[in-house]
Amino acid sequence: MRLIDTHVHLDFPQLADEIDAVLSRARDKGVSDFVVPGVELDNWQAVLDLCAAHSGLYPALGLHPCFSHSDPCRALLQLEAGLKNQNLVAVGEIGLDLFIPDANLDQQLKILVPQLELAKRFEKPVLLHVRKAHDQMLKQLRQLRLEPAGIVHAFSGSEQQAREYLKLGFKLGVGGTVTYDRASKLRAIVATLPLESFVLETDAPDMPLLGYQGQVNYPERVVNIARKVAELRQLSSVEVARVTSATSQRLLCI
Repeated sequence: MRLIDTHVHLDFPQLADEIDAVLSRARDKGVSDFVVPGVELDNWQAVLDLCAAHSGLYPALGLHPCFSHSDPCRALLQLEAGLKNQNLVAVGEIGLDLFIPDANLDQQLKILVPQLELAKRFEKPVLLHVRKAHDQMLKQLRQLRLEPAGIVHAFSGSEQQAREYLKLGFKLGVGGTVTYDRASKLRAIVATLPLESFVLETDAPDMPLLGYQGQVNYPERVVNIARKVAELRQLSSVEVARVTSATSQRLLCI
């Protein structure tokens, strides 16, 4: 069973300090490839260095809406240079977050839109972080019509919003949230929409699964997510792994 973790922060200290052991445990479970997104200019080089040092790690670079970016113009120039010169699989993690305190939509859009435009120009998919802002994000995506589209990381919207993303060519990232009984809306979406709509992710070291609350999350646990998706869809884990991994490979060219 081959699995791809489409969103894991292997550069964070909780994982980077034991990276060989983390990757070994994941590969022992069948997790072969890992997409490692950057979130701000200061960690981009660490992401690139990590991916260059280990096989099966694929970098993405972006400016995350929950981080303060002191010089976004410089960062955008460096992102453009990275897209020209580095083997990036996506632009991300980027997006909109109206859940955080004092969220400023206009300010977030000033950072998001140029990144979407760079993705379109360089024909790269995007990794989207969206909380309480799906309608606002969909508005931007309808205007730009990205090709390839990308992944809505840790999707948390409604079924109608999910279908709107799918119309635009996006895939929905499913992570540890789906393992919780309270995630009834997400579980219904996972059970209902075509399996080709989804990719699997851990967001490690964050987004712990049921039974691991309060603990560091690890990419090996994408196997547990595949099992839960299989249970919800009454399929085998092998079939879920096959379809979601093939979807990830096509979208991200890995």
